[in-house]
Amino acid sequence: MDYSDALLVQRLKEGDANAYDELFLKYHRPLCLNAFWLLKDEDEASDLVQTFFMDIWDKKLYLQFNGEIKGYLFQSVRNRCLTFLKKRKSEMGHKHAFTQLQDDACLPSQEGSPDYYKQVLAAIDDMATQKKSAIQMVYIQGKRYQEAADEMGISINSFKTHLKRGLKVLRLTFVSKEY
Repeated sequence: MDYSDALLVQRLKEGDANAYDELFLKYHRPLCLNAFWLLKDEDEASDLVQTFFMDIWDKKLYLQFNGEIKGYLFQSVRNRCLTFLKKRKSEMGHKHAFTQLQDDACLPSQEGSPDYYKQVLAAIDDMATQKKSAIQMVYIQGKRYQEAADEMGISINSFKTHLKRGLKVLRLTFVSKEY
């Protein structure tokens, strides 16, 4: 481990805020470049690294620093980037599924059904409680399946079943409606 990094870690563990500033100045730019390489978006890369540095201080992650700090920092940012990309992919899947619902309904043009979203929300409101909650948590509130299942107090598989059945009800509702 680089002597200056070892000293920074020691000072951090003693609660020295100046050591945190020095760590930030030394590694912020290289970590942003590394994150950019994975995310291909400068703003997202910068935000992710900024959040990581805030977590280092707020969550006292520096207390876990041992050995090679540079490797830890780069690996942590890489892991956060991969998690971010996975979450983005999941969100895109949710948007696609919701769009697919509209496509499955074979709706006429927007002029023919200007209140489509009100109709979708009304159909969701008419559902059984757990189906309704599952759809609202994932598609409206943007929660992850596990997070929503925990909030509902059910297993992830039960949650997926409620979500699947809720989407089926919506599809059937809009496919069977005549406009």
